[in-house]
Amino acid sequence: MAFFDMLQHNLAALTATAVIFGLLIGSFLNVVAHRLPVMLERQWQDQCRELLAEAPATEDKTEPFDLVTPRSRCPACGHQITALENIPLLSYLVLRGRCSDCGTHISWRYPIVELVTGLVSGFLAWHYGWGWELAGSLLFTWTLIPLSLIDFDTQLLPDNMTLPLLWAGLLFNFNGGFTSLPEAVIGAVAGYLSLCSVYHLFRLLTGKEGMGYGDFKLLAACGAWLGWKLLPVIILLSSFVGAIVGILLIVTLGRDRNIPIPFGPYIAAAGWLALLWGEDIVQGYLRFAGL
Repeated sequence: MAFFDMLQHNLAALTATAVIFGLLIGSFLNVVAHRLPVMLERQWQDQCRELLAEAPATEDKTEPFDLVTPRSRCPACGHQITALENIPLLSYLVLRGRCSDCGTHISWRYPIVELVTGLVSGFLAWHYGWGWELAGSLLFTWTLIPLSLIDFDTQLLPDNMTLPLLWAGLLFNFNGGFTSLPEAVIGAVAGYLSLCSVYHLFRLLTGKEGMGYGDFKLLAACGAWLGWKLLPVIILLSSFVGAIVGILLIVTLGRDRNIPIPFGPYIAAAGWLALLWGEDIVQGYLRFAGL
């Protein structure tokens, strides 16, 4: 209890604790981003076999595969990662970014995700201080990070993450968290319908699908957390950044403009910015426009 009392009254201690805890969470978020798509793919394959009345797959499934088991392994040699080799950020630096058994290079993404999660967690602690707003902002942020990674890798935004995020936002605002419950409900509905309308209009005009249904649900989740008034900010920020990044990829890297670009990471980034500075952005725009 004394420790929690200290965190409530010592902002520096709270921030440092949030950074350390964020590093640990970041390590887990790497696991979620890597394993959840594989888990979903296996589940979909099993469902298809069941519908087609086919025999189960022949591969060995005696070992469970979920977010906890089996233990993390080197993809090159199968070496099991020990507890000492799995300390966030520190282990990567000590091992110099290589497997301790075979020397294969470990992707920079793992320590970067850990570091970013730790830093943003500490920033949220410093910004909000002790309280429910900090708890809600951490939950919101820690869900957006793996969603962005998964969408970047697979162009999928899994329902078993976007929908719980949406319901969590409505529950968090039940008695007024970041916004009132009516504004949260309207935000969820408006967030979904706004992108859904754009999707169907684009498909009607071009015959192509401009985005996925996961984008609708992610924006609806942002609306549930932040309310309908910040949806224009999120849409404009995500569209602007997405357009700039897309143009840069085409111009600098020669990316085929017909290859779809995942939109989820931009919605997530815009939602996080709106969480912290959405009202300031709106007020700044109104002053700039003389309204």
